[in-house]
Amino acid sequence: MMTHRPLRFIRRGQTAALHDVPPDRTLLEVLREDLGCTGTKEGCGEGDCGACTVVLGEERDGKLHYSAVNSCIRLAHSVDGMALWTVEDLAEDPLIRPAGPAPSAEKAITLHPAQEAMVQCHGSQCGFCTPGFVMSLFGMYQNHVCHGQPITRELAQEELSGNLCRCTGYRPILDAAQQMAALPPVAVDEAQLLRQLAQLQSLAADGTAYLAPTTLPALLAARAAHPGAQVVAGCTDVGLWVTKMHKQYAQILDVTRAAELLQLGEDAHQITIGAAVSLTDAFAALVRQWPQLHSFATRFAGLPVRNSGTLGGNVANGSPIGDSMPLLIALRAQIVLASTRGERTLALEDLYTGYRQNVMAPDELLVRIVVPRPAVTEADPPPGRPKAASAPLGGSEDTPVPSVGANFLRAYKISKRFDDDISAVCLVVNLDIEAGVVRRASIGAGGVAATPARARQTEAALTGQPWSAETVQQAADALQAEFSPISDMRASGAYRRTVLASLLQRFWLESQGQDAVSVENFRLEAAV
Repeated sequence: MMTHRPLRFIRRGQTAALHDVPPDRTLLEVLREDLGCTGTKEGCGEGDCGACTVVLGEERDGKLHYSAVNSCIRLAHSVDGMALWTVEDLAEDPLIRPAGPAPSAEKAITLHPAQEAMVQCHGSQCGFCTPGFVMSLFGMYQNHVCHGQPITRELAQEELSGNLCRCTGYRPILDAAQQMAALPPVAVDEAQLLRQLAQLQSLAADGTAYLAPTTLPALLAARAAHPGAQVVAGCTDVGLWVTKMHKQYAQILDVTRAAELLQLGEDAHQITIGAAVSLTDAFAALVRQWPQLHSFATRFAGLPVRNSGTLGGNVANGSPIGDSMPLLIALRAQIVLASTRGERTLALEDLYTGYRQNVMAPDELLVRIVVPRPAVTEADPPPGRPKAASAPLGGSEDTPVPSVGANFLRAYKISKRFDDDISAVCLVVNLDIEAGVVRRASIGAGGVAATPARARQTEAALTGQPWSAETVQQAADALQAEFSPISDMRASGAYRRTVLASLLQRFWLESQGQDAVSVENFRLEAAV
């Protein structure tokens, strides 16, 4: 018989303890149905609209880390041992106090700056989406305002991309994001909350229905012992199976508590990303190495999804429209699979055997992704837009070719919406060019086959050839011939093939120093 581990978290300065919570029950269900927290709304039920946004707090390296997440697809047991805030808590939490001297010994605030700014800027109309926006603003307040960092218009747009408003309009909400810092400051008593979280972690929480081992050996042993358990990480896809497909799971194996899978390391040769590292943190590591990936990374879903979802989960899931895999393929990434029998390493593109099928044995788990660092990288782009190479990569009498090993990388996402949308086509091109000749080509494509794919024929058409318009045209023809994409609600197969060729031509033009003309360069200015 399956036993249920108790679910414990900190809310309003107190420990909430819930018993007999099924392993596949969502956090939103617990909040609304069990705790009566109906301020947190249910909208889409799939992590797109953000009406269900809550904020989690957890200890990382002795400090509190705040994350806005979608409670509709987050499993309730995944927040065990964390702090939790809903929209009802911001003015009621005794641990949130004025940052300066309090006017009295009593608790102190009426509305949190995230709420007050929405009032002052008229950021709410029907009000259904407002709780989610407020919670995303609260996360921004804790992560930026409390550290003295300004909230720019661009930052507000990025971090609110996972919240959908159908009637108010985004300008007053973006105004509210920037207004928060001008209001009387408040602060979470983090020292007290960290002590409470430490006490919570010391409590035993055993059970067989929801397994969350804290070490890699224990995780692999659990995988071997319970091969039928549903493996979850951030649950941004499995959560949809629960809410949309109404699947039920008697046993869950959560990989996000294993310390080894949460490690993110960098050295002179490679970036090593544990499979349970969030998409937010994984993309940040990649952007530090390749700054031109910033826009691509922020267009992967919305921030609450990236805060919950993990890079390892996205890779293991193997969706043909998952954006991280074409990028990792182009970056020549390898993955490490592990079981109680040992580890094995393979190229990421070799993981997949068919639609959402892979080579993993029933007792194996993906434990880390290894991305090699190039010997020479393109210069950092200026803020606001991707940068073309300092000289055209074909070279001329007036413009020298780049140094040996020069690395030119671009990632393209084509979708109907700019933010928070699924790709119709994703193409990532990574070339090493020496003396005007393509010495190495790595190309990853998504949305064009049953699996994330490496464009091997196109790579062959480029390798060893002069980097010229003629070579690009031949490679574009090869790229179109290499895939036979299907037609679906996002795009027709013919459109996808045309876009593939067009993107390779765009890559060529950008390599020649032409500025990219794209909605990515558009900046929404504040009203005056």
